[in-house]
Amino acid sequence: MQRYTARSLAALATIGTLVLTGCGTQSAGSEAPAAKTPAGAGRTIHAQKFMQLTRVPDDTGRTLLEGPTFGKDGGLFVVDVTAPGGGPKVMRVDVGRRTLRTVHTDDRGAYTSAQFSPYDGRLYLSDFAHGEIVSLAPGGGDRQTFFSGKVDGARMNPDDIAFDEAGNLYVTDARGMSEGEPDGRVVRIGRDGTRATVLAKGLAAPNGISFDLDYGGLWFSELTENRISYLLLDGEEEAASRHTAIRVDGGIAQTDSIAVDADGNLYQGLHGRAAMAVYDRHGERLATVEIPSRDKGLESATNVAITPGGTKAYVTVSGPAGGYLYTFDALAAGIRQSNGG
Repeated sequence: MQRYTARSLAALATIGTLVLTGCGTQSAGSEAPAAKTPAGAGRTIHAQKFMQLTRVPDDTGRTLLEGPTFGKDGGLFVVDVTAPGGGPKVMRVDVGRRTLRTVHTDDRGAYTSAQFSPYDGRLYLSDFAHGEIVSLAPGGGDRQTFFSGKVDGARMNPDDIAFDEAGNLYVTDARGMSEGEPDGRVVRIGRDGTRATVLAKGLAAPNGISFDLDYGGLWFSELTENRISYLLLDGEEEAASRHTAIRVDGGIAQTDSIAVDADGNLYQGLHGRAAMAVYDRHGERLATVEIPSRDKGLESATNVAITPGGTKAYVTVSGPAGGYLYTFDALAAGIRQSNGG
């Protein structure tokens, strides 16, 4: 039997929580609950299997892929949250040739998202287990720590990330997830990595995050409340207001990552069901992206990347059967907001 150090055991416990639960301020006055979205609203889009990326590690019983994002070279980069030390923690898929190669591995990180910075072009990763944001050279290698340490006295559990146009980073901090406490936050980190500001707090395991079309506000999901909120920004590094925008009728599934296409539509990943829910910016359910029911052992469709300028979408799908990419035709073209995070 393999022996683990205390740090390794802590990392495995963290990964176990992530596999089971997903990487899954309002203005003054009370917040009115949003109307529920009918579970059957919108049309059904059937995704097609593209390729298998990973098999299941022996110590987890399932796998969890996240953070699909296209690089400038056209490669699709994906992270494997459950990859063991020495395994492929960051992979690059050549979608034309359907080939795969490892671009990064280490013996400690539990990476839950990936996105390229518009400021320096590097690939940024959130390390949920160690409360860090790290970056790699565009093709892998040259690992650097961008941010580490406490924010307002508490260490982060960074889940998903989004960049504004200037290269400042916005992070969902899923603090309190394993304890079931609403201690989560949305945090802004300046592009030099030296200043972190809490924009929203008291959140229930915040997970997905994406800017809207004009970068005036942020959509973010709360995994244990199955809701999507909208955080309006004031242009001065602060939040002007926030409100619940969409309540997702997920059943046993929970809200995971978010992407936004060129028409402003939201693609909400689901953890616990191999499907995605698609809404317009007014909260109307437009479609459900379904993974074929015959494909057993796939439990989550966590995130999606839509080809920049095109409509071919690649969704990360995972479970006891392993980690896969599936494809479908998105409702509109891909932009930065539909490319990782």
